[in-house]
Amino acid sequence: MNFKIGIFDSGIGGFTILNSLLKTRNDFEIYYLADTRRVPYGNKSFDQIRAIAKEICVWFGDKNLDAILVACNTTNACALDILENFLDIPCFELINSVSEIITKENIGVLATPTTIKSSYYKNIIESKNQNVKVIQQECPEFVNEIEKLNPDLKKINLLADLYLNSLLKENIDEIILGCSHYPLIYDILRNKVPSDLKIIDPSISLIKKFNNSFKKSQKSSSGIISYDKVKFFATSKNEEFALKVKFWLEINKKIRLVNLRSND
Repeated sequence: MNFKIGIFDSGIGGFTILNSLLKTRNDFEIYYLADTRRVPYGNKSFDQIRAIAKEICVWFGDKNLDAILVACNTTNACALDILENFLDIPCFELINSVSEIITKENIGVLATPTTIKSSYYKNIIESKNQNVKVIQQECPEFVNEIEKLNPDLKKINLLADLYLNSLLKENIDEIILGCSHYPLIYDILRNKVPSDLKIIDPSISLIKKFNNSFKKSQKSSSGIISYDKVKFFATSKNEEFALKVKFWLEINKKIRLVNLRSND
């Protein structure tokens, strides 16, 4: 059986969830929606994110999806209830998924300003794990830099030093990458922290939960990533997004331009 799966993000961050999924199986069609017109989400208000979430639900509503993978931590933190109630299909999300694999007591979270202000990571993790303390660090400039066609690695390195230094002073045991864009710069982050400090990509926990709920078909294969069954949609600059797809995923794909906003 071929499942239909929706994945959405403000831009390329969802590639980390997409790749985590495609490494494990290929028995589905995927609709990948990038709201490039309004990237980044992480600097928007709580109410703005909830309004955007409703528009995303409307767009996905007629796609006959079997499940949706919430690839945006900010939407996860501010509007999960909207996605679950409006779509009426299983919603697999990052924050609750990763909260179930915490094994240490001092946890650092790198995330966008809006995700941090929501305290969703902190509240969920501390409520599920006794004696756990969550230290949050907002990273207001990461997404804009990662989204550039030619990322400025020197600036990203400087920002990484700035954001990580505050966390490292707190003697944390694990760092959660609380924005789906951040695993795209995993190597930079890994080189700046002690080797025994675990860096957690929540997409792995999300995909594990998804695979436990949607069993693989006998024809499904894993290990070799294929994007043949992935359709990409963007809300602006589809040619520019195609270049990002080529840069990060090393493929050439048609990007379909769509409109989410009913008042445009």
